[in-house]
Amino acid sequence: MNGLYKDILKKARDYRDSSAEMLSQMIRIPSLSGSEREVIEFISSSLSNIGFDEVRTDGLGNLVCRIGNGPRILAIDAHIDTVDVGLVEQWEYEPFSGKIFNGKVLGRGACDQKAGAASMITAGKILKEITYDGKFTIYLTFTVMEEDCDGLCWDYLITEEHLKPEFVVITEPTNLGLYRGHRGRMEIELTVKGVSAHGSAPERGENAIYKASKICLGIMDLNERLFQDDFLGKGTVAVTNIISDSPSLCAIPDRCDIHLDRRLTWGENKESALDEIKAIVGPDVEISVPIYDKKSYKGTMFHAEKYFPTWKLDRGHPLLKAGAECACLVLDTPPRIDKWTFSTNGVSICGRHGIPVIGFGPGDESLAHAPNEFVEIDQLVAASGFYALLPYILEKSV
Repeated sequence: MNGLYKDILKKARDYRDSSAEMLSQMIRIPSLSGSEREVIEFISSSLSNIGFDEVRTDGLGNLVCRIGNGPRILAIDAHIDTVDVGLVEQWEYEPFSGKIFNGKVLGRGACDQKAGAASMITAGKILKEITYDGKFTIYLTFTVMEEDCDGLCWDYLITEEHLKPEFVVITEPTNLGLYRGHRGRMEIELTVKGVSAHGSAPERGENAIYKASKICLGIMDLNERLFQDDFLGKGTVAVTNIISDSPSLCAIPDRCDIHLDRRLTWGENKESALDEIKAIVGPDVEISVPIYDKKSYKGTMFHAEKYFPTWKLDRGHPLLKAGAECACLVLDTPPRIDKWTFSTNGVSICGRHGIPVIGFGPGDESLAHAPNEFVEIDQLVAASGFYALLPYILEKSV
């Protein structure tokens, strides 16, 4: 390992405590999707003394920080919104405490995924201290509304802000593995109509719940025969909500709405998934893919269909090879190359826009959205070193 690489990794270790404290402070600021203003302002203020070449928020509310002026573009991304805490009694500590204890930082968002954001900030500090002036313009993006609508933030960055990197690193939790894809997903809504009648004479009506129940059993059978990809795994479909409507509780329901969660493996897409549902429900059932239409904290409405394409990066891709070399230097061992089980901003960056993506992040994926979320501080150190080192590895690899 040359001297520059050693210096970068030493700096990451030296900043161990400040990385943990930065994460702790971010956790103390609740930031549900659409309500990220305070944490964005905190991060922006914290970056003011580092000397980034540019720090700005875009029209949606994403925070975009630039290092360097190279002819090629590398972006490193963390979403800074979180899900809610759920049942507080299931937590062993206050969810927004940001407590630092026993080599860990505790609280909602510690793993998913403010840890990645904290490590990015440290990496940016390192790159400015060593005066990075290489081939890449490096963008650190702290993005919003991912938990509500994954990829929306990057659709905005690419289509409205015209930021289109050559490569992207996603800092979602990988437990310091190197990830190269995940299944896509979509939401599907079915509206089943019936005919209302008095509950004392059900034979006079057509019960929408009964019709919907038969459809649900068909969905269950469909799930068992969906395609399996050797790397990404099996496609799945599940009924996740049913709502019925009737004139009263003593009337036959004339409407039943079914919500489906569809996970798409390689080779599956929106059209193929909808065709499978159409074959089950028949022509009299309305089928739709819902539209996300929530305003950002800036008041911006940026609509998105709730279809999030599948993506994966080839094993031989230069970005993956550079990431593996970088991770090996950081970890002193070849990294585990794998995939996420959940969905990320990669659905937009790579799935929709074809930009090569890898994932490397601190935190255990199984803790995402769970009570008693935490991240190990040592993983913050490793991730900081990876993000600061990667531009140098890429320069000699691609």
